[in-house]
Amino acid sequence: MNRIHIVSNRLPVSINVENEKIELIPSVGGLATGMRSVYKEYNGKWIGWPGLPSDDIDEKLSNNIDRELEKEDCVSVHLSKEEIDLYYDGFSNRTIWPLFHYFAQYIDYDPELWEAFVHVNQKFADKALETLEEGDTIWIHDYQLLLVPEMIKSKKPGVTVGFFLHIPFPSFEVFRILPWRKELIQGMLGADLIGFHTYDYQRHFFSSVRRLMGYEISFNQIQIEDRVIIVDAFPMGIDYDKFKNAATDIFQKPLQEKSELHRELEKYFLLSPDRKLILSIDRLDYSKGIPNRLEAFAKFLESYPEFVGKVTLIMLAVPSRGTVEHYINLKKEVDELVGKVNGQFGNINYTPVWYFYRSMPFENLIELYSSCDVALVTPVRDGMNLVAKEYVASRTNRTGVIILSEMAGVAKEMGEALMINPNNTNEIAESIQHALNMPLDEQRERMIFLQDRIKRYDVFKWASEFVKSLAKVEKIQSSFYAKKINSKIMDKLNETYKSAEKRSIFLDYDGTLTGFKKNPNDASPNQELHDILYKLEEDPRNVVTIISGRDRESLETWFEGHKINLIVEHGVWYKKFGKEWKMLTNAVDTWKSSIQPILETFVDRTPGSFIEEKNYSLVWHFRKAEPEQAELRAYELKDELTTMIANHNLEILEGNKVIEVKTGGINKGIAALQFLKNKNYDFVFAVGDDWTDEYMFRELPETAYTVKVGLKRTAARYKVESVKSVRKLLTELAE
Repeated sequence: MNRIHIVSNRLPVSINVENEKIELIPSVGGLATGMRSVYKEYNGKWIGWPGLPSDDIDEKLSNNIDRELEKEDCVSVHLSKEEIDLYYDGFSNRTIWPLFHYFAQYIDYDPELWEAFVHVNQKFADKALETLEEGDTIWIHDYQLLLVPEMIKSKKPGVTVGFFLHIPFPSFEVFRILPWRKELIQGMLGADLIGFHTYDYQRHFFSSVRRLMGYEISFNQIQIEDRVIIVDAFPMGIDYDKFKNAATDIFQKPLQEKSELHRELEKYFLLSPDRKLILSIDRLDYSKGIPNRLEAFAKFLESYPEFVGKVTLIMLAVPSRGTVEHYINLKKEVDELVGKVNGQFGNINYTPVWYFYRSMPFENLIELYSSCDVALVTPVRDGMNLVAKEYVASRTNRTGVIILSEMAGVAKEMGEALMINPNNTNEIAESIQHALNMPLDEQRERMIFLQDRIKRYDVFKWASEFVKSLAKVEKIQSSFYAKKINSKIMDKLNETYKSAEKRSIFLDYDGTLTGFKKNPNDASPNQELHDILYKLEEDPRNVVTIISGRDRESLETWFEGHKINLIVEHGVWYKKFGKEWKMLTNAVDTWKSSIQPILETFVDRTPGSFIEEKNYSLVWHFRKAEPEQAELRAYELKDELTTMIANHNLEILEGNKVIEVKTGGINKGIAALQFLKNKNYDFVFAVGDDWTDEYMFRELPETAYTVKVGLKRTAARYKVESVKSVRKLLTELAE
């Protein structure tokens, strides 16, 4: 793999400027830790905002900062105060953040914020495009940069693009309320690999892609016109050894080297040996469920008065977005709740809640993790939540209990924790009582499993797994491009075409010559397609045949006046130019009366679906139906039909959003061979998009130029991306 570059909102360093002296301070967050090894190992750059508004620094200082950052392989995207306000504090955190965390009541729909978001995303993309070379790989991070993948891919399609979302992806019913929903999905689909923390978020994303964009999804792959996109779950880890080693070191320090907090905690335990500590650490954000947590702690003290005076909740709330109204109101609510709990249950010798509204140094966090008997991690919605993993890694004596919200992404990995619904204060209160009374043997048994799992899948494993998947997607893409008709293949195709004396050209219709429509009757050819076919027909050496699953009446009407042959219903009927319709098989339709009632039942059960009746087939269309329900019904229908057709000479064909039951013993391959029989064609060309065309690709001579439309596995020799590509190819041949 060539160079790997990282793009994120912030660079992995903070910048301190004093007396024009520039100091770069490495960040200690999980992303910075995991990504530092990746972009250094693969000789890449890290592209992001340096953290200083461009308005606050003059051009000379800005250039000096850029030079210092270049030494660390970092590339600056400079943003003004207004851009930060509208893009970051605005659309990112007042629109996307509440939407993706299910707080629809807080969403700001201001179009000015959206315009700023697009503008700044383009600035990040432009800076990345300056850095990238063909064949490089780029890994883009998080919700602030949702549009960047497509902005890069559209300009440099040869670059492999990865994207990872660090927050939840909401269900379609929530996501659909956003006016710019399609634009965000389109932006993400610029990536070749899209990662989420959990399968739930991946599933929600697929649902939105199906409904908004209509793309096919097979397992974890999305098939768009020119690429396959892989979507997968990669649960982010922590630097396990860093936390474990820090916890070990802290408790081995002599008294004079211990922090003030550590000495206070030890003094506290000397005075009250039986005192239990519960830890709550969060950014002050409405998604974290802090008020619920305080109310649940009050409920616990009320329900179990024997713990009053013996249990203290240490609540560390890290300041966040303090200028935003919702956060100002949240801080006020938390302050009042802390005062209420302390006033109701406290006394001169006992403070139930120790409340800290500030951030703490890493060493102090480790001291809290190591000293507290219970970790209370109860967000109402959280992408992952690494606090729970950090607590586990810091428990060197393998005791301690985690009370964990089932709404946190990390819950999928931490089944040994006490799971709660963060909106159920009674359940949280009971879980606190359960945790405080849990025997040490049970605590250790649970903690051993948790530690082994979290150590095994740490942040470095997370990063390496994503990089491996990027390499995998490169191979998948290259397997497509290996068959793609490039300029060299096109030259050879043109040369063979021009030198041929007698040519047979087979063209599928839907999905090949024209795109799919929700209503099949709306798919009549436009003038561009008519002109292409007229041009092909003008050459007397060409025998053009449209070979389709459609009914004969539609195609005969649509192509009246053309000098072409028609094969319809997958080979049941054919009509040579200037001749009458004939059958290629002795088909019967007596079976319809048995099959039609089954299809009608599925129409009744699947709103938006309908039946199309052809001479010798019945088709159940579900393009207009709700995607997930339709797919489920399609599986049911195939299962039921498989049993029904056992005593009939019938076949089930599964096309693009259709299931067709037809008379057996005939297919496009057999029909095409009949047209070639006893004819000395020295050029055979066939193009189609679905698996019914695979019969044709397999049956035609090896020398035939067979072309698949789309990215699926195929017996065809070559591939093109789309209907547009087919029309371009035919135009070039005709000219």
